[in-house]
Amino acid sequence: MGRGKIAIRRIDNSTSRQVTFSKRRSGLLKKAKELSILCDAEVGLIVFSSTEKLYDFASTSMKSVLERYTKLNEENYHLNNPTSEIKFWQREASSLGQQLLYLQQCHRQLLGEELSGLSINDLQNLENQLEKSLKGVRIKKEQTLSEEIKELHMKGNLIQQENIELRKKKHVVSQENAVLQKKVYGPESISAVNGVNHITHGVHKEYDVNSPINLELSQSQSQNRKKPDVNLG
Repeated sequence: MGRGKIAIRRIDNSTSRQVTFSKRRSGLLKKAKELSILCDAEVGLIVFSSTEKLYDFASTSMKSVLERYTKLNEENYHLNNPTSEIKFWQREASSLGQQLLYLQQCHRQLLGEELSGLSINDLQNLENQLEKSLKGVRIKKEQTLSEEIKELHMKGNLIQQENIELRKKKHVVSQENAVLQKKVYGPESISAVNGVNHITHGVHKEYDVNSPINLELSQSQSQNRKKPDVNLG
């Protein structure tokens, strides 16, 4: 036989009431934890006993759950009350305006302006902040330079490797050309061509072709080339 229905009403006996509270509180906390895990839900549970003891559970943190709950309630209230919604957005605009003024003042102070009203502690804090910012900028600069240098080294290695490959290809092409010349002209013709090239290279090396050449006739040749005198007397 199944368990009979329990009347949902206050238990008069304090002992029975405490036992029931302990059992059902444990079950409620267990169900809340299971719900948050199975359904990926953000759950917050707060229980106060009749003796003013607090029992709670939060899937994330109780503070975030309460803040989310409060914000949602305010949004729902403003949606249902146009006047309150206007006041709410007015407060938001005023708060954002104050934050903007504060950020602008901080920016001017970081640039070295409007420092007259600052105390020694404020100036010291501002100096520390600037030094910290400068240190961060320098670290980032060094990292960027290091990365660029590493990239240039990699490009240099690639170019060097490409040059090596081109030299190898050039050597292979030269060998192929030599083989083709042997096939076309024969070994003897290639030797003759190489000999002519060697002689021509020697001539060019010994005599400067581009230098001017002065040709002079000997004295006897000059006299022979003169026209003979004709004696008509």
